[in-house]
Amino acid sequence: MSERPSYRPETLAVRAGQERSQFGEHSEALYLTSSFVFKSAAQAAKRFSGEEEGNVYARFSNPTVTMFEERLAALEGAEDCVATASGMAAIMALCLAHLKQGDHIVASNSLFGATVQLFNNILSRTGISTTFVSHTDPAAWAAAIRPETKLFFLETPSNPLTEIADIRALATIAHAKGILVAVDNCFCTPILQRPLELGADLIVHSATKYIDGQGRVLGGAVCGPKKLTEEVFKYLRTAGPTLSAFNAWVLLKGLETLKIRLEAQAAGAASLAVWLESHPQVARVFYPGLPSHPQHELAKQQQKSGGAIVSFEVKGGRDQAWAVVDHCQLLSITANLGDTKTTITHPASTTHGRISPEARAAAGINEGLLRIAVGLEAVEDLQADLERGLSRLG
Repeated sequence: MSERPSYRPETLAVRAGQERSQFGEHSEALYLTSSFVFKSAAQAAKRFSGEEEGNVYARFSNPTVTMFEERLAALEGAEDCVATASGMAAIMALCLAHLKQGDHIVASNSLFGATVQLFNNILSRTGISTTFVSHTDPAAWAAAIRPETKLFFLETPSNPLTEIADIRALATIAHAKGILVAVDNCFCTPILQRPLELGADLIVHSATKYIDGQGRVLGGAVCGPKKLTEEVFKYLRTAGPTLSAFNAWVLLKGLETLKIRLEAQAAGAASLAVWLESHPQVARVFYPGLPSHPQHELAKQQQKSGGAIVSFEVKGGRDQAWAVVDHCQLLSITANLGDTKTTITHPASTTHGRISPEARAAAGINEGLLRIAVGLEAVEDLQADLERGLSRLG
């Protein structure tokens, strides 16, 4: 990618990566085509060999997708970005691009449930093994390293308990052994956290979440230095977990408002967290912006705010948690997050329902836990909606 001016994030989110066609369109163009026409047989040969830059086939090259990749890379402060069909496709692409049979991953035991499934049930079939360790204990990560360890994988804040991993400490441990560090930056996005500046080698995104911001399309991305992302591109070119041009166009529009959306959502989440912490039917609140959060000080160092995810335990178990969910009339009962509409879910039976009870217990996910992804509604209305269910628990 070409050199970028040193613009601020809100400017990059609107302007970075834009390429105008001969028609001079102001909004980014949507290129709905599966292939591209060459001027000659010689040009076709040069394009396919990589001797000449340019688009070839939409499985691995499309101008709209390229604009999205360049814009997200600019926001992350990354040299390069490879877009994929979903966040899970991005994780799979990263792993299969950089790992082989016999290699070993050290991963947080607080990962998203589908990521745990990917590591345990799919990558394990290829001979790639994973050891899960405490998200917040760097010593546990160091102790899990083997001669064949090639990757540290974490998401911070974690889903759903918003635990904060010390990216800089883990990068120091990993790099001393020649191990790559990949960070899932879905919850914070580059607006609130830039993992590469803290020592991470690669960043993974589920663009489906905050980057889209309105629950419309699926998308994913891997960001980092070209020498690492080009291996991901080689995998994508052959295997084809490709981001569609239309989805890339929607995500470009999402990036334009990412900063103002996420900052407003984080402010709402902070207010909601304070209210929940004082509620008599709430046993505990998990939000990095609260002084009561175990990694509050670390969060202040790594993140610009506490983010827009608030999790809390109701007093009781599944029946009480489900009662709160079922009495919501405003909050959307769905497992997606990052939407302008606030969502609520019961992680033990949804996002983390497919992992074992033992794994859920190790991750601290109990039956009374609920996760809220705060949107752009008035916080007072969110409180009133939650109170409708919480008031019935007394």
